[in-house]
This record gives sequence, structure tokens and C-alpha cells, in this order.
Amino acid sequence: MRLTGRLTAEPDDFIRQEFLEPQFRHEVANLLPWYVLIEKALLREYHRMGVLSSTQVGHLAGALDGLTQEELTANAGVALSDIALAMETRAAKALPEPVPAWHVDRSRNDLQACAQLLYGRAQVSEIAAMLGELTKVAHERAAQDVTSPMPGYTQLQSAQIITPGFYLSAVVEHALHVSSRLLATYDRINFSPLGAGPMAGQELAWDRNRLARAIGCDGPVPHSLAAVASREWLLDVASDIASAGVGFSRFLTDLMAWSSSAYGLVELPDGLAGISAAMPQKKNYPLLERLRGRTGHLTALYVDFATGQRNTPYSNMVEVSKEAGLHASTMFATVRAVLTGFTLVIDNLRWRTDRMRAACEEDHFGGFSLANELTLRANVPWRTAQVIAGRYVTAVLAEGDGRAGHVNPAALGSAAWEAGYALDAPASYLTNSVDVDAQLRAKVSAGSASPASVAALLAEQRERLDTVAAEWNTRRAAVQDAIAATDAALRPAPEGVI
Repeated sequence: MRLTGRLTAEPDDFIRQEFLEPQFRHEVANLLPWYVLIEKALLREYHRMGVLSSTQVGHLAGALDGLTQEELTANAGVALSDIALAMETRAAKALPEPVPAWHVDRSRNDLQACAQLLYGRAQVSEIAAMLGELTKVAHERAAQDVTSPMPGYTQLQSAQIITPGFYLSAVVEHALHVSSRLLATYDRINFSPLGAGPMAGQELAWDRNRLARAIGCDGPVPHSLAAVASREWLLDVASDIASAGVGFSRFLTDLMAWSSSAYGLVELPDGLAGISAAMPQKKNYPLLERLRGRTGHLTALYVDFATGQRNTPYSNMVEVSKEAGLHASTMFATVRAVLTGFTLVIDNLRWRTDRMRAACEEDHFGGFSLANELTLRANVPWRTAQVIAGRYVTAVLAEGDGRAGHVNPAALGSAAWEAGYALDAPASYLTNSVDVDAQLRAKVSAGSASPASVAALLAEQRERLDTVAAEWNTRRAAVQDAIAATDAALRPAPEGVI
């Protein structure tokens, strides 16, 4: 089958080896099922419009179902290393007789745009499932310990008492946010380019809404030019993934610090650790470093996609449709690795509760509570109370060398007096200043670190987790139902209705 009347020479070896063949291999490996689904949806429309008979549609559907990666790859050269042309030539050979009207009023532009979108949609759905697993694991681990005190840091300095459950519930919160954001993106991008043609529409009365439903989309892209020119869906998805990676990198940074010998607050099992060839005392965690490094690639890949599309003409361009999205599969593979690895880390964390409590008792975490006490009980203005509390902490640190449990009511009274306030029974203001458990219980606002607040938050997060999971399952079921309906419609029926 001759594929072009315009050119008389085969593609140059450089073009074939550098561009056509790698693109072909990628599409055959990743997009073939979606190309087949699209072709089947188009067959239904051909039959509805009276362009193809039931018999022709049945033969073509059978030929499409028989396509394999191996056969297409083996015959790539005769199809100019183009998957659409390879499918056409291979399926045509399987027909009992030619079907002249197949591919009439068709373009590869909306076909390729649609196949890429459906591939991306499937990847987003898979990533959402992995996010759901991470959220579930983090939620389970958070619920296991909402009482063990550990240091909480701001600006890398001791700040307030928290717990493992409180911290891991923040991981849950981030994962839920990412999943919800991806769900909104999924709904925003799930519109079909089919029926847009090369750029300005088509000449047969294609039912674009029917085509969209046949491939599991919510409707057609309203504008034909936007349908083939835009790859904004890739930017939207990449933006969500890059943003997710930023958050995961920060959690990983905490775990890298806390698992170090300087902190010793958490550790991982030997199977997730590494060694030093020269320093046998070390237990390293290169997994954490690798995962944090991978999140950097996610940011870079978004920039890559945006830069590839930037300043290109707003039309169907190979530069946009293929070159600018060259590393999309790399992005999807990278975020899957990050999610798999981070889930593994969270599931295997061992909190060293003895070290955590000791770290809390060795530092002064009660300054915030002390300032509150001074304001609420002694009517000291809040900012002045902060100054008094700061002076007191400075005094006891100097006097006691930061020893655990060291308090000095006289130092508090002196600091208050210097600020113009006399305290009755200054020791009463320090009752909870070294009681780390009391400091945890003192936090009563919603979303705080107290055991009761964390338990309530986890219950609310469980509801959101279930809701988001149900929404994703609804989206997946809609796609599977559409695929099943399209396949069923192409099966021979006695009345010949497609």
C-alpha cells in the first residue's frame, strides 16, 4: 500500500533512527490499546452515518483486535514508522476484501491528540490509586501512636511538642490534597479531541458527543483548533505532580534529618538501609536521598514540558505533540517510583520513643504556654509576656546548662519584675513547663497535636479518604463501562444495528 503521493523517498536514516523509530516504539508499547479503542469508536460512527456496513465494521473490529505489538513493530518500516499508518496497513491485510471508505474524512491530528490524552488519563488514574495506598498506610501508622511526645521544629529549632501520629497525619493531609487536586484535573482534561480533524473540523456529520462517550470522555473539546493544538492537559497533570513532589521532598528531608546520628529519632530496617565501606559504624539511608532526588526530576519535567510548548504556533505541531511531551512517560514512571518508595518508608518507620522523649525533656518547649499563662492569669500584654518568657528561658539555660527538668521560679519572678510586673507564686506558672505530656494535652484547638485532636482529625481524614477513593472508582468504572459498551456494540447483531 502506497502511503504518500507527495514524497518519492523514504525517510532519511537520521530522521528514522533519531525520531520516528523511538516514537513508534513508545506508542506501540504504551498507546496501542487507546488507538484501538479510538478506531473502534470511529467505526461505530462510520456505521451510524451509513459510510460502512455492519459486515465491514465487524471485519475491521476483528482485525483491530488482532493487532499485536510484535506485528506492528516488525512492519514499522513499510508504514513510515507511524503507528496509525502501521495499524491501517496491518489491519487492511487481515480483511477478506478491501474497505475503501475506511479512514475517509479522517486525520491523524485529532487521532494522535486523543490517544495521548487517553494514555495520560490512564496514568493519572494509576497514580491516584498509588496515592490512595500511601494515604491508607500513613493513616494507619498515624493512628498507632498519637501520645508519644517528640520535638517539633520551626526554622530547624525546637518549637513545640508533637507526636508521630500528628506528623504522619500531615503526610495524610498532603496526599489527600494531591489526590483531590488530581481528581479535579482529571475531570477538567477528560474531553475528547475526536472529530476535530486536522484543525478546522471535518466534512461528515460526526457525532462528537457520541464519540466522546464511546472512549469514556465527558464530552468533546468544544473548539476544533484547541482540540489538536493544545497539550495543556500534560501541563496540568505535570503541575499537580511537580507540586506533589515538592511536598514529599520536605517530608523526606525531615526523615533524613531525624534518622541521622545527630537526632536519632527514627530508623528504618536494615533492608531499607545502606552501609559505608570505610566507616563500619554508619547505617546510611540512601533510599531517602534517592527518593528526595527523584522529586527534583518531577519539577524539572514540568519545566521541560512548558519550555517545549512555549512560543510554538497555536496549531497542530509535531514539536508540541511529540517532542515537547517526549519525557511524559519518564514523569509517570518517576512519580510512581516516588510513591512506591515513600509508601515503603512510611510503612517501615520505627519511632525511637525513648530518644524522642529525652529530646523533649532536654529542651525548653514550654515558652509558648508560659507566655499564654502570663497573659491570661497575670494580665501581662502578650508581646511583653513573650519577652518575659524569653528572658526566663535564657536565664535557666545559662544557670542549668540546659539540664532536663531545670526550673527556677525566682528567675521567672525576676524577669517579670524587670518588665514591670509582679507575679504571685511564680512557681505556679511553671507547673507544666517541663511536663511534656501536659504540653501535648494543652493543645485543644482542632487540628492540633493533642491526642484527642489528632484522633478527631484522623477520623475526619478517614471519611475524606473514603470519599476520594469512591470518586476515583467512579471515574475508573466509567471508562471501563465505555470500553465494554464500545466492544459490545461492534459484535455482530441479528438486526445489524451497531
